[in-house]
Amino acid sequence: MTKNFNFCIVDDDDIYQFTMKKTIESLNLAKSIIAFSDGEEALNFMIENLNKDDELPDIILLDINMPIMDGFQFMEEYIKIKPNLGKKITIYMVSSSVDIADIERAKRISDISDYIIKPIKKGKLQSIISKLLSE
Repeated sequence: MTKNFNFCIVDDDDIYQFTMKKTIESLNLAKSIIAFSDGEEALNFMIENLNKDDELPDIILLDINMPIMDGFQFMEEYIKIKPNLGKKITIYMVSSSVDIADIERAKRISDISDYIIKPIKKGKLQSIISKLLSE
């Protein structure tokens, strides 16, 4: 895999953030990894960096259940700013929820590439990257 990506982890679980960072680093997939504890922090970062493609993530791993702004609320706001973004961002909804309602709701949002049940295994990350490289 030749290209490294800017990853963004949006999840209120510090241990999950840590393990995801280590997994991504172990696969040599990242140019950078940023993490936020809620959707509002991530959204504010995106707004502050609208035209800075090098700062914006290529891939967002977005949790559903977070304080302040959850994953679905983030997506509502993301869709509003998306036309102003200078690059394509691939978003994966990542959750420990196996609730069919959550999965179906995520599938109805066209900007969500896939719904992934935690934990994300190395193989799944590699297939995400392979898919992006082939686009």
